[in-house]
Amino acid sequence: MNNIEKNSEKLLALNKPKGYVVTRSDELGRKTVYDLLPSWVFEDEWMPIGRLDLESKGLLLFTQDGKVGNALTKPGACIKVYEIWVRGHVTDEHISLAKKGVDSKYGLLKALELEKIGMGGAKTKLRIKIDEGKNRHIRRLFGSLKDPKFGTPLKVLNLTRVSIGSFNLDIESGKWRYLSLEEEKTLMNSFY
Repeated sequence: MNNIEKNSEKLLALNKPKGYVVTRSDELGRKTVYDLLPSWVFEDEWMPIGRLDLESKGLLLFTQDGKVGNALTKPGACIKVYEIWVRGHVTDEHISLAKKGVDSKYGLLKALELEKIGMGGAKTKLRIKIDEGKNRHIRRLFGSLKDPKFGTPLKVLNLTRVSIGSFNLDIESGKWRYLSLEEEKTLMNSFY
């Protein structure tokens, strides 16, 4: 008996590299994520669920179903996990502040969970979980915190989204695939 998993008809995933904008077209002529996908994704109006800025990379989901897109982007509904490298020494106090939340002109920016997973020179590697995605949320959160040694703002040097809800990134950079029906069901079960 053939045991091939069936593909979702509602969701596909892309591992976005740095240097691509998440838009259908760009007035500045920059490369868009649609340059990495088959032409039918653009023609059939598959839309990205959420955003990653030009310098960010990692998991990006696409759908044609507005209900699916709304469920995955509604604040508080879906946890997204990122691995980041921050210039500066991230202290326990920084972690505590980030989890409590930092007021900014963009509203309250905070992490649900934040853990240190590595160090390299004057850089700290962190895993951060958020359940909303304000514009440049993580970069602005860390930019509002100061390096204790130098008094300069912390800066996110590298940001990679590694999961959305139950779906973990498992695709090479610049490549895409459909979610399986099982992956779609597991991801969407937490919303419906």
